Amino acid sequence: MKVLVIQQRMGIGDMIIFLPYIHAISKKFQSKVSLLVKKNSKAEELFEDDDHIEEIINLDINKNNFGKHTGFSGFFKLLKEIKEKKFDKIFIFNSSVRYLLLAKLAGIKSINQYPLFLKKNNLVLTAKELIKKSIKENISTQPILYLDHNKIENVKNKYKFEKNFKHICIGFSASGPTKRWSIENYIKLAEILNKNKLCKFYLAGGRNDEILFNKFLNSSVSNICVSFKDLSISETLPIIKNCDIYIGNDTGWLHIASALNKKCLALFVDSPVQAYGKYSANISVVVPEGETEETTTHNTLGKEKINFEKVLKKSLELLN
Repeated sequence: MKVLVIQQRMGIGDMIIFLPYIHAISKKFQSKVSLLVKKNSKAEELFEDDDHIEEIINLDINKNNFGKHTGFSGFFKLLKEIKEKKFDKIFIFNSSVRYLLLAKLAGIKSINQYPLFLKKNNLVLTAKELIKKSIKENISTQPILYLDHNKIENVKNKYKFEKNFKHICIGFSASGPTKRWSIENYIKLAEILNKNKLCKFYLAGGRNDEILFNKFLNSSVSNICVSFKDLSISETLPIIKNCDIYIGNDTGWLHIASALNKKCLALFVDSPVQAYGKYSANISVVVPEGETEETTTHNTLGKEKINFEKVLKKSLELLN
């Protein structure tokens, strides 16, 4: 049985949110699955140790709609690649006619897809409904990232995860400035937490966050910080796995930590809580003052309305 799953949304968070459905498909048909995903989903690094995944096929279409798989000619290049692999089943987490046509022309007999032309959908619920309908199972939405045990133990020794410290992953990165609580607030939070308990902080950001890293690494807690700036995603996974909690923005790091079974405190300031904050019991949320979990969504623009004392209180509760 050869099974293909298409998940063409961009970003790490979306990739992880679809993971329970990918695992359910693999278990149902007792077969590893192939994934057609965009490269910035980081699927190759995230699923390095996942025995449910056969291969990653990169969908070469970027956010500006450029790449070898765009347009009329790109469609037939992709069709050629998919047809050669002779898949028996396909699951399309998308409502586009393009992928339906791709599946039919590739000769895939069993096609499972969202209803066509679906304009608005809840990221989690629509996917769950497709799986429930397709494989007749009602599955948990909690994702699980699999990691080799030796990697976890090696990192524990390399970064000296002492038991008398609280190890906290701080995700100050975000996909845009409107989704990011200020770095000064995170530094202040770290300073106060460290006065309450012995702490070490693991700074989750990327190469585009150099200014933010520099501010943190020039603060009073710099000597108890580990930076992710020059690490690959796969290198950070066992570090996060060894942490006690995650505190940070709604970003890919949040969803990684949740899937590694870490308790997470997520600050939602400009993204939908109902889509990205409710699928996992590991995630607790803080929303802007005057907003609710239902009203906090895109264009909430609430990063200046996050109550610091509320974040501090919830952080201490998680640590305890």
